[in-house]
Amino acid sequence: MRRVAITGIGAISAVGNSVADHLDAIRAGRVGIRPGEGVTPDRSGSPCAAVDRYRPEDHFDAKPIALMDRVSQLAVVAAREALREAGAAVDGDDPMRSGAIFGAALGYASIEEGYRRMYGEGIPRVHPFLVPRAMPSAPASHVCMDLRIMGPSLSTASACASATHAIGLGFQMIRSGLLDTCVTGGCEAPLTLGFMRSWDALRVVARDTCRPFSRDRSGLVLGEGAAAIVLEEMGKAKARGAPILGELAGFGMSSDAADITASDPDGARRAMSAALNDAAMGIDDIDYVHAHGTGTVLNDRNEVQALRTLFGARLATLPVSSSKAMVGHTLGASGALSTIFAILALREGILPPTMNVTEPDPELGIDCVPNAARAATISTALVNSFAFGGLNAVLALRKAD
Repeated sequence: MRRVAITGIGAISAVGNSVADHLDAIRAGRVGIRPGEGVTPDRSGSPCAAVDRYRPEDHFDAKPIALMDRVSQLAVVAAREALREAGAAVDGDDPMRSGAIFGAALGYASIEEGYRRMYGEGIPRVHPFLVPRAMPSAPASHVCMDLRIMGPSLSTASACASATHAIGLGFQMIRSGLLDTCVTGGCEAPLTLGFMRSWDALRVVARDTCRPFSRDRSGLVLGEGAAAIVLEEMGKAKARGAPILGELAGFGMSSDAADITASDPDGARRAMSAALNDAAMGIDDIDYVHAHGTGTVLNDRNEVQALRTLFGARLATLPVSSSKAMVGHTLGASGALSTIFAILALREGILPPTMNVTEPDPELGIDCVPNAARAATISTALVNSFAFGGLNAVLALRKAD
C-alpha cells in the first residue's frame, strides 16, 4: 500500500479565517461562541459560533457570489488556503489523477431566503439559481471549478461524520493507486433561524456555551466553517519538495445499527479499532485523541465508555480533548476541522484545550486538557467523528518523519 502525505491545510471557523488564526486560538484558548444570531437578521435565541469578519466580496467577484451559497464560499476559501500551502500539488498531473471529495452540505441560507420570499413576503418566485446553490454537492463542485480539479470528485453524506468519511475515502483512493492527489474536507453554514430552531427542538443545544467533558455540560452549540486538506502519495510529495505536514496512516468506519440519535459505545469502539488496525498501530502507539466531544451528557459519556473499552488502563494517561468548545459543532465540517486541530497538535507539539470546563466530570475520569493548551511531544493521534444514525468514522494520523 502507498503511503499518504498531508501537504496542505486550510481552515475558516468562528476562531479565525486561516490556519494561522486557528493555531493562535489553540495557544490563547480563544472561544468563538457568541450570542445566537444567524446569517439572517432574525435572532434564534441560541448561542452559536459564526465565522467572524467574513465578507464574500473579499474572496469572490460578483458573478460567482450570485451562484454560491455561503457554505460553498467557505469551502472554496479553505480549499484555496490548503492548495496554496501544498504548492504545485496538481500542476502537471494527469487530470484524472487529482480529485476532490468534500462532505455534503446543504445551502441553508439559500433555502431560507427562498422560504422567506415565498411565505414571508408573498413573492411567488425564488432565486433562479436556488437549486444549484442549495444542492448538497455544490461545495465539491465549486472547489473543483475554482481549483481546476478534473478527476474523481464527489460528496459524502453521513451527517456529522461527512468530512471524516470524505477524508478517509480520499486517503483510500490515493493508497490504492486510483489518485495521486486529493483535496478533501468538509463545510457547513447552518446558522439560519429555521435550522437553529430545528436543533433547539431536539433539546440538545446548550443555553450558554459548549462544555465537553465538564461535570455541568448541558449540550452542543452550532457553528459554521470549513476545512480542507491536501493529500498526496508520499513519494510524489517528497519528489517535488512539498511540505510534509503529517501522514494519514489509517481509516476506520462502522455503523451502530442501533438508534437514529443515541450513539452506541460499541460502534464507536469498532471504528477506532478499525482505524488502528488499518494503520498497523496498537493502543500504546496513540499519544492523543481528538474527541468528537459534542458536550451533550449522553454523547460524551458514550464516547468515553468506548475509549475506556478500547484503551483500558492506558486511557488514564491519554489526553483526550475537543475543539467544539472553541468552534462549536460544525456538523458536516466538524471532522475536517478536528483533523486540522490534530495536525497542528502533531506539528507544533501542543495539545488543543477543551475550553469552558468548570470542573472535569469525575465520572468520566479522563484528561480532557481543560481550559489551556499544553506543550507535549506527540507522534500519533486519532480523530473521532460519530454521527446521528450511528455512522462512525475515525482517522489515524502520524507526525511527519
